[in-house]
Amino acid sequence: MSDSNSSTFKSYVDQATGAVQSAIGSLTGSAGDQNKGEARKDKASIENDLSHTLGKVGPYNVSGSGGVSKDSSDRTQGSCDQTVGSAKESIGNMVGADGLKREGVEQNQHGKGLEAQGQLSDLGQGVGDRVTGAVGGAFAGVTGNRDQQQRFQNQHDDGKTAQRSVEHDLSK
Repeated sequence: MSDSNSSTFKSYVDQATGAVQSAIGSLTGSAGDQNKGEARKDKASIENDLSHTLGKVGPYNVSGSGGVSKDSSDRTQGSCDQTVGSAKESIGNMVGADGLKREGVEQNQHGKGLEAQGQLSDLGQGVGDRVTGAVGGAFAGVTGNRDQQQRFQNQHDDGKTAQRSVEHDLSK
């Protein structure tokens, strides 16, 4: 999916390398080295941002690395239950219907639990796919099997997208 293989760790290493190169350029009076170091830091910062970029449409997620994932049905249903439960609770408050209000609170709580269960599932699957993709891709690279290496890279990217989707939802 992605040949650039943007990663958070790599971007941190590149930022540190750029800072060192810039500092050396500053100490030696080499404007060229200083500029190259600053450019490397800027590029690494952009790659770091790209590593965390996520587009979401309904239950589908797409990352900057090209990975695609779909939220578990528990996440989708849990979110829906929370919305409907909140609406019932609000309407129950407005019209003084305690039964509707209680039903809304219960449905909202159930939805939160269901969504959390789906997030755990997606996070576990995402991390597993990232690890399997990275290890499998490295092995395929050693054996020279480029097709298999690309399949593992795709699995890694899809896993990263699933993981970033959960992280994004949890940061709200």
